[in-house]
Amino acid sequence: MIPAGSQPPQVPAGSQASPIQAGPADGVGPADAPDLPLLSVVKGEPTPEELAALTTVVLSLGQAAQAAPERPGVRHWVRRQQLRLAPRPGPDAWRRSLG
Repeated sequence: MIPAGSQPPQVPAGSQASPIQAGPADGVGPADAPDLPLLSVVKGEPTPEELAALTTVVLSLGQAAQAAPERPGVRHWVRRQQLRLAPRPGPDAWRRSLG
């Protein structure tokens, strides 16, 4: 985690580093440090289109984590219990009774 107001550590040339310096997972929100960049280009010169695509992907990943959890599906055995359906006799009836 990078404290607010401090500069990120310098990365030696030739080493692999993550281009993301600060984000919601670090606990540094927009209200805490509005001047920190969301992304930092470590090597090369990306085009504006590439930066826009990367920013879109990074922001969408944050929104996916905040999405509401899906409602769990109702299993068919719950319906069988509610309707009080007994297992039908026959070969492998015990397998069908478990749902």
